[in-house]
Amino acid sequence: MTTPISTGVFFGVGVGPGDPELLTLKAVRRLQQADALAYIVNSDGHSLAKQIASPHLRTEAQTQLPIRIEMCSDRRQAEQAYDEAAASIARLLDQGQDLAFLCEGDPLFYGSFAYLLARLAPKYPCVAIPGISSPQAASAVTLLPLALQHENLAVISARCPDAELLDALSRFDNLAILKGGRKRSRVLELIAATGRTRDAVYLEHLTQTQQRVVRDVTTLDDEPGPYFSLFLVCRRKGTS
Repeated sequence: MTTPISTGVFFGVGVGPGDPELLTLKAVRRLQQADALAYIVNSDGHSLAKQIASPHLRTEAQTQLPIRIEMCSDRRQAEQAYDEAAASIARLLDQGQDLAFLCEGDPLFYGSFAYLLARLAPKYPCVAIPGISSPQAASAVTLLPLALQHENLAVISARCPDAELLDALSRFDNLAILKGGRKRSRVLELIAATGRTRDAVYLEHLTQTQQRVVRDVTTLDDEPGPYFSLFLVCRRKGTS
């Protein structure tokens, strides 16, 4: 009688914002032990997540599964791509291969891993290994605390309607406004409208070689910035 092969484990591994030295020890160990690696690629076949993790990989001995997901407003197209990606991952898991899915930042913080997890978790063992998210990295780069004592914190997408952004800027002490580059001019107007201009810092490509930090956001032009950008808005703090 043939002994059935136990399925592999699906790991979502956070590789952090860009600096390879910011991966956790557990993430590095899991990447090196995995039988297969999966990662999102752009139209040119490049993967930022793989680039970040590359110093820690032994790719010559691992199955490679590049996944193309169009980052667009058409969710039907994205859902189909996730269905196909999950099926490809499932085939490797069924062979008993442990697969590590590389995720920029943290796998469950605006991460594609969550969509694959929803498709695979009912059948396969799944594990998430946390990574440093962009708001955490922005806090470290700027030395601005995300929250102290009774302060509150919001994380919001720049794609939200104006009313939601204005409400958040008015109600929360500190905010991380993600994907802010593409909507930079509009976000700057909303920040100014709520009197938060002096509280705001704009950041691009955190912890990468092309990192940019603008502490005086009034110097920014109206041109859109890159996808990997955010505004950190933190109330000015005195000593206590």
